[in-house]
Amino acid sequence: MKYVDEYREGDAARRIAAEIRHEADPKRIYRFMEFCGGHTHVLARWGLTDILPPNVRMIHGPGCPVCVLPVARIDMAMQLALERNVILCTYADTMRVPAGKGMSLFKAKAQGADIRMIYSPMDALELAKANPEREVVFFAIGFETTTPPTAVVLKAAKAAGVKNFSVFCNHVLTPAAMTHILKMSEERPEVPVLDGLVGPAHVSTIIGSGPYEVFARDNRLPVVVTGFEPLDMLYAILMMVRQVNDGRHEVENEFTRAVTRDGNVAAIRLMDEVFELRDSFEWRGLGRLPKSALKLRPEWADFDAEKRFAMTERAVTDNKACACGAILRGEKTPEQCPLFGRACNPANPIGACMVSSEGACAAAWSYGRRRAAAPEKAKTSDDQR
Repeated sequence: MKYVDEYREGDAARRIAAEIRHEADPKRIYRFMEFCGGHTHVLARWGLTDILPPNVRMIHGPGCPVCVLPVARIDMAMQLALERNVILCTYADTMRVPAGKGMSLFKAKAQGADIRMIYSPMDALELAKANPEREVVFFAIGFETTTPPTAVVLKAAKAAGVKNFSVFCNHVLTPAAMTHILKMSEERPEVPVLDGLVGPAHVSTIIGSGPYEVFARDNRLPVVVTGFEPLDMLYAILMMVRQVNDGRHEVENEFTRAVTRDGNVAAIRLMDEVFELRDSFEWRGLGRLPKSALKLRPEWADFDAEKRFAMTERAVTDNKACACGAILRGEKTPEQCPLFGRACNPANPIGACMVSSEGACAAAWSYGRRRAAAPEKAKTSDDQR
C-alpha cells in the first residue's frame, strides 16, 4: 500500500536506528518532544523507544485536543445539556473526559441529558434541521486540523437559514502551546530543556511548516515535521540528531508527501473568515495562554452558543492526584503518575490522558510500555547550554 507499507519495513527501521545510535554523541543527552499525541502512539505501538540509544529521550507533549481541554469547558457544555434542554453533539472521546464532581458527558447522558456522539459537524446540522423545535449545539474541540470542518458547517447553517443551530467553540492553536512549553522549559527547572521538536503531522497539513520557523530561529531549536508511520518517526529523530550535532536549528519537513511550507491555503482562508483570536484561553496543564484559541467573529454571533445561552466560565480544578497536567508539560511520564494502572485505567479514567485515543497514558497502557522510568535529573547550567 503506497505510503504505508513502505514506511513500516522492519529492515529499514533497524538500519535507521543503527544510524541514530552511531551518530548520537554518547557524551550528551538529546531531549526531543513529540508534540502530537499521534506520534506518542507511534513510538509506543511500534516499540521505537526500545531501539533508540538511552541518551536519545522522547518527551511527551500536550498534543491532544481532548487532553488539553480544561474541566471548566466540559462543565459548561454539560450545563447546557442538563439545564437548557439542548441537543448537545460532540466527538466520542470528549464524552468520556472526567469533568467536575465526578461527572462526564456520558454520565450526564445517563441522567437524561440529550448528548449525542457524532462523526462530523454536519451530523449536528442535520439534527438541527430534523428537530426545528429543539436547540442543537455542536461542542467543537480540536487543533487546526478540525477547525476548517467547523467553519464549513457554520457556513452551511447560515446558507440554509437554520436558526436552532449553534457552536460552542473550543478550537485551540498549536503554535501558542509550543511557545508556552518552550518558555516553561527555560523558566522552570522541573520542565526538561528541549533539544528539538517533532512537528505535528495533521496540524501541519493545514497550517504548513512555515509557522514553526519562529521556534527554530528564536529558540535555536531544530523542528522536524513528520508523519505517523514508524519510519517517519525514526527519520525525524535522525534528522534532529544531525541538526543538534551540526549546531543547526532549522525547520525540516520529513512529511513532504502531505505537508508544504504554506499549508492548505483554502482552509486557512476559511478559518480566517469565520474565526478570530480569543484574548486568552485555559489549557489543561498549561494554564491560561494568551492568543491561543479561536472564537466566532462578530458577524457569526447568531451561531455562537456562548452568546446565545449567556454561558459563563467558572474555575474548576483538576483531580490533584492525577499527573495529567505534568505529563502534558513533559515533566512526567505516565508511569510516574501514582494513579496509572491502578485507580486510573481505560475502564475508569481519572485523567484526560487516559481517555483520549491520542493520550500519552492511553498509549502507555494500550501497548504495554509500563516499565517505571527514571525521573529526569534536575537541570544544571551545563544542561541549559
